[in-house]
Amino acid sequence: MTGPGGEPQPSGPPAVVLLSGGLDSTTCLAIAGAEGFAPVALSVRYGQRHTVELDCARRIAAAAGVEHLVVDVDLAAFGGSALVDPSVEVPKHDDVADIGGEAQGGEIPVTYVPARNTIFLSFALAVAEVRQASDVFIGVNAVDYSGYPDCRPEFVAAFEAMANLATRAGVQGRRLTIHTPLIALTKAEIIQRGTALGVDYAATSTCYDPSADGAACGRCDACLLRAKGFAEAGLPDPTRYAAG
Repeated sequence: MTGPGGEPQPSGPPAVVLLSGGLDSTTCLAIAGAEGFAPVALSVRYGQRHTVELDCARRIAAAAGVEHLVVDVDLAAFGGSALVDPSVEVPKHDDVADIGGEAQGGEIPVTYVPARNTIFLSFALAVAEVRQASDVFIGVNAVDYSGYPDCRPEFVAAFEAMANLATRAGVQGRRLTIHTPLIALTKAEIIQRGTALGVDYAATSTCYDPSADGAACGRCDACLLRAKGFAEAGLPDPTRYAAG
């Protein structure tokens, strides 16, 4: 098997990698492979307003030669987020400095999806227990992000503690470790790390509100943080943006 950059994929211990098809999760997939794990990629179709990232995830996993699981949960049934409720507009900005959020002392933005990472990690935990994997990778980041509460180290530590209390594997002594290799990195550092591992970022999609053909809007929080990352990394941005 080969990894995201075409490198040989190790056949080491299994690890579940949450793969959205975005920049961060694809970097996590590459890191897991580089650290000697045999990744099982897990994507979630959660009622998001577009499937561009899921299409990317499918292609990324296929190119990496790793098993790809997709599970369904309808978070759109609850609403409460611009990412699952088409009646709530995705915020757009002209500059990354305009991004607010709890991390900048403001309110948590409407792109926060209630309980999303808790639910995603719960699915990953179930897969890990069935596959006898002791490791889960998630691409949360507490530096260049919009202030989501479920991207913080405190949340990850609490979930890991819960997971080791709530599973047969944990009770019997096979402890689960949740890896967050990107949590303290800037977006530029993430891109540099992934580039060194051969990640093809042109194959990823980060935009919250892409056009029908998958082109990024260029003005949502995710697009602006991604563009800032490439600029600060001194690397060309391979993102395909919508015209206009």
